[in-house]
Amino acid sequence: MVFLIQNTQNRDAKAMHLKLDEVIRALKGARNQLVDLEDLSDQELKKLEEHFNDYEKSRTRRNTHPQKSSRLSRAEKRGFN
Repeated sequence: MVFLIQNTQNRDAKAMHLKLDEVIRALKGARNQLVDLEDLSDQELKKLEEHFNDYEKSRTRRNTHPQKSSRLSRAEKRGFN
């Protein structure tokens, strides 16, 4: 029974990844590097997560403080733009 449930979850996860890959590829401006995230190491995933957290914080700051919009976030300085 556990094997059957796990197999179903794996199929669902694979289908979801394929759907998301298609959306990423179809969107103009989307970074294709994000398509195969499941192949990254834990350290690389953590670094990418930090990038998105930094991006969200800088986006929020820019919305509340327009004069600071020219500053680069830590993630942009690291080359994740």
